[in-house]
Amino acid sequence: MHQTPPGRPDDLVAFAAQALGRVQHDAPLVQCLTNAVVTGFTANVLLAVGAAPAMVDIPDEAGPFARVASGVLVNLGTPRAEQRAAMPEAARAATEAGTPWVLDPVAIGALPVRTALAADLLALRPTVIRGNASEIIALAGAGGGGRGVDASHGVDDAEDAAAELARTAGSVVAVSGPVDYVTDGTRTARIANGDALLTRVTGGGCALGAVMAAFAAVDEDRFATTVAAATAYTVAAESAARTAAGPGSFAVGFLDALAALTPEDLAKHAEVS
Repeated sequence: MHQTPPGRPDDLVAFAAQALGRVQHDAPLVQCLTNAVVTGFTANVLLAVGAAPAMVDIPDEAGPFARVASGVLVNLGTPRAEQRAAMPEAARAATEAGTPWVLDPVAIGALPVRTALAADLLALRPTVIRGNASEIIALAGAGGGGRGVDASHGVDDAEDAAAELARTAGSVVAVSGPVDYVTDGTRTARIANGDALLTRVTGGGCALGAVMAAFAAVDEDRFATTVAAATAYTVAAESAARTAAGPGSFAVGFLDALAALTPEDLAKHAEVS
């Protein structure tokens, strides 16, 4: 899409608007191995943004499907036994096939099974890692995690760990919070859009990982696509929050706002620095 990798905020916003258009036009196929709590919401978010969801998460299917998918999400929220077997299979196949894949290390640190699984998956070199500050610090080996799925650290606390993790894993790292932080170990961006209502809807963070997989499918500059995905997602959240009466109407309005989001709207409202 770009001859020169975008790094300045204005270039990243222009790229994000183009990337949204590509997602809406191409409808990338996103394979999700995600948690039981958010499966339906994640599928609906992908459909709203213009992608095509596929919840293929069992052994002997996950690997072959990852080779034909446009992008893959591996989310550790409820890692039952079948998923724990299917996740490395999908990640390995995605890496071999050149399919971008996103690791969301939900609630690692204090919980031993998923923490060990996250370490195994990290060795398979995810394209993008998305988590809250405590999850990113724990994955980098610099802390013991948060309070379950909730962060006990601020985004600023995780910036050094995120940069080091990006350099050692060869991944783009996105830290979600009031202001999202994205780094590839060299370039950095902060996205100041969004609304606190996203944290009061189950799957508000998890579905963002799936959207990052969708955007990663439309360009090889995965730093820029990750910034684009976070910007589109949070601009839509702001739009939905303007008319929401609470979390319930926000969840419905958020899907509508994602579906209605245009590249022009994204470029107008993005707050990227």
